[in-house]
Amino acid sequence: MATTTALSSNLIKASAFHGTPVATSRVTPIKSQQQQSQTISMSMATPPYDPQSFKFQPIKESIVAREMTRRYMTDMITYADTDVIVVGAGSAGLSCAYELSKNPSIRVAIIEQSVSPGGGAWLGGQLFSAMVVRKPAHRFLDELEVAYDEQEDYVVIKHAALFTSTIMSKLLARPNVKLFNAVAAEDLIVKGGRVGGVVTNWALVSMNHDTQSCMDPNVMEAKVVVSSCGHDGPFGATGVKRLKSIGMIDSVPGMKALDMNTAEDAIVRLTREIVPGMIVTGMEVAEIDGAPRMGPTFGAMMISGQKAAHLALKALGKSNAIDGTCGLEIEEPQFVLASADTEDIVDA
Repeated sequence: MATTTALSSNLIKASAFHGTPVATSRVTPIKSQQQQSQTISMSMATPPYDPQSFKFQPIKESIVAREMTRRYMTDMITYADTDVIVVGAGSAGLSCAYELSKNPSIRVAIIEQSVSPGGGAWLGGQLFSAMVVRKPAHRFLDELEVAYDEQEDYVVIKHAALFTSTIMSKLLARPNVKLFNAVAAEDLIVKGGRVGGVVTNWALVSMNHDTQSCMDPNVMEAKVVVSSCGHDGPFGATGVKRLKSIGMIDSVPGMKALDMNTAEDAIVRLTREIVPGMIVTGMEVAEIDGAPRMGPTFGAMMISGQKAAHLALKALGKSNAIDGTCGLEIEEPQFVLASADTEDIVDA
């Protein structure tokens, strides 16, 4: 019993924001002699692959088509009205969705216009592979069980793709999460001054509106929209730019020149609900607040995403780290938000 309690405590403390981490097999249970003999018998009964005479089970092509279509359309029906939509599956968006997924009662839809989610987190910077994460954001890597080389004030993951693939594999295995990749968020749903969802279309259709006749979009309603579209570019910062174009915010000054030390603290501190129903996170925050760019360091992306998740939980009336209502059983806090004036910004 003591072992179980200790394990539960360790799992809870692993989360930077005191949430419940995605389940991982940390302990290998001791098998009885009968279970061990059954395992041996099963392994002996199943011969290894023979590459010289390998043969797949037969299948009809129509079955493949129906399986893909039925499941995808079921997901579209399920997530047509959901709890949280995360727009943009970069490092901040994935971290946000991961944190939200810890609450099994919340359905999370992720919209990503690229076929490949991950944004700029597949590489560390300038096509180099190593990813630098400044402390104390390495605690998030500990939770994900991503290995790193530890230095005094930062850690280095040997390849950025190790972080991105790990968080995606854990996140997308959750039953309350659906990634809609190759799907673009073309617009926002706004009712009574509150963002209530997104207007969607296939990404390839969105890119060809000028070359084809009318191709109307679809819609997804949500209680909360988290915009993590990244810094400005061909598709970046689209959430806050759209808010400006429809008069919900006054300006989008754009991010300033690089200053890592100022940038990362600012991104986490300024992550907030920018208008009713819409939270901004990651580098999109720099665009709306004129904060410096941070360049090839990723800790703020992860923690900004986590903070956005807890702001969404707060908006949904769920326990969260912003109100201090999650992880109350833990005596020592494992993470402190970026600055003492966080409450002022959250209330803004």
